[in-house]
Amino acid sequence: MSAGTGPARLLLFTGKGGVGKTTLAAATAARLAVGGHKVLVASADPAHSLGDAFGLPVTTEPAEVDTCLYAAHVDARGLADRSWQAIRRELRGLLPGVSDVDAAELTVLPGVDELLALTEVVRLAAEGPWEVVVVDCGPTAETLRLLALPEAVGGYLERLSLGRHASWLAGHVGELRDVLVDPARTSVRLVLTPERVVVAETRRTLVALALRGIQVDSLVANRLVPPAKRWRGPAASWLRTRRAEQEAVLSELDASTTLPVRRVEHRAAEPVGVPALLGLADELYGADDPLGTTGPYAAPLLSVRAVEGGYELAVALPITGESTVDLARIGDELAITVDGVRRLVALPVLLRRHHVTDAVTGQTGLVLRFESGGAQ
Repeated sequence: MSAGTGPARLLLFTGKGGVGKTTLAAATAARLAVGGHKVLVASADPAHSLGDAFGLPVTTEPAEVDTCLYAAHVDARGLADRSWQAIRRELRGLLPGVSDVDAAELTVLPGVDELLALTEVVRLAAEGPWEVVVVDCGPTAETLRLLALPEAVGGYLERLSLGRHASWLAGHVGELRDVLVDPARTSVRLVLTPERVVVAETRRTLVALALRGIQVDSLVANRLVPPAKRWRGPAASWLRTRRAEQEAVLSELDASTTLPVRRVEHRAAEPVGVPALLGLADELYGADDPLGTTGPYAAPLLSVRAVEGGYELAVALPITGESTVDLARIGDELAITVDGVRRLVALPVLLRRHHVTDAVTGQTGLVLRFESGGAQ
């Protein structure tokens, strides 16, 4: 693949704060650059520690840090300031009676900065000379809010029915959503440490992303304690015990997902600079191409099949026995809530005159039975 032949592939790294996602994103970008790809690694994390990983200053303007490897910070506040006039014009079009002061207040609503940051990442992928854009996202909770914004904003615009005034914004938000849910263009890699609390959050994140239709292609278990088979003494005993605990946690994770789980051992020295990051990438990917190690594409969120007396609607979600699931029918939509994460999805047209008679959970997600009758 040569640079400039089309939109770049997007790889989004996220995970609970402190699990090492920034370092692994930087290592992946360095490995891709060595493989001949022109790569940009961009930090959308407000903490901005990407420069620490490279041992070099990183600014808001993409700059080359090594051959074929570029880095930048996405400054959401700066984007908001630079986009101020365009935002104000659009708000005037959407709400003609709004004053300048009111429009200014609307632009500081929660989520505007994040939406602009996501817009900038997608713009860089579409317009830049890079083949791959690796994104160091914020911690999991922030990333989920960020990735949910295009769909949420799009849904509100549809309900508001603002006509031609909303066309620009709705089209823009729709493009963002299309990029995020296209598994050929965008995928997420979840970074975790082998601890039960972190793995539990990772499982919830998998469900939340599946609800949004966003592809997760692999998991990365970081900071495994090195084996101490030939060592003796209390320290060696502690290391063996800790490693056994980590292996037990990862075995449970392996059994609960079809995604590949890559493993990286804890290092005595923090990997800083391109040579050290490449060493980390060797352990992470081995001889594999970081772009060719994706898991199976997720099944469509909804699928319908005819059964005797009605239909079955399968909702593909990676839920577990510990998941809390709630379903509600709201007109022609189905409200699905899993572990506190909620999404409204439009029911297929052929089910809208049927009512739900049963719902069961299984390894592939939820299965709802619909039978003839008035919609409930």
